[in-house]
Amino acid sequence: MTARTDPPDRSQHDGDGDDEQLPCGRSLSDVWDLWEQEKDDPHLTDCPHCRQAVGELAALETSVRQLRERSATAEFYDARALTQRIMDVVRLELRPGRPLPLGEPEEDLWIVESAAARTVRAAAETVEGVRAGSCRISVERLPEREAPYVDVRLEIHAPASAQLQDLAEQVRHRVLSAADSTLGLPLNEIDIRITDLLDAADGPGGGEGR
Repeated sequence: MTARTDPPDRSQHDGDGDDEQLPCGRSLSDVWDLWEQEKDDPHLTDCPHCRQAVGELAALETSVRQLRERSATAEFYDARALTQRIMDVVRLELRPGRPLPLGEPEEDLWIVESAAARTVRAAAETVEGVRAGSCRISVERLPEREAPYVDVRLEIHAPASAQLQDLAEQVRHRVLSAADSTLGLPLNEIDIRITDLLDAADGPGGGEGR
């Protein structure tokens, strides 16, 4: 094993299935990033494969926006937040994101963000009635620490009848346990954000009857 200092270069892993490769040679995530940042890139304009990828993302965002406009009938309903949560989840599922460190600092082990986020969301939904939404994982490296800080920000929908503070602690415990036992990913902070309350009629979001 080599000492881990920096994440692996994504350009060296284009063919390993971690990121969809377009026929023109560019990765799907890079094309989306350029489009979202409105970068002036002649290739993005001229390449039919890149144009198709951008068109599909634009069509998806248009569909979500139309859904938001149709749904925003209640005065208290924050449709923009719903749109952002949907797009966050879709983007994270469709592209792998950054590599995250696993194991001990001396080990050269990594996992892509999307795979780690799926594990986090699945762990959260083992708490009865919880539905997991957007999951963001960030890494901070400090000169005085060999191991980086890994933080999780997870949005969830919770049952309206639940004791929210206790429920958030349950979710935090399940996420911490899954990150440690399933992934070997050391977490520094887990930020649980309850973004919606569900009535019993909305149905369970998962769980194992605990």
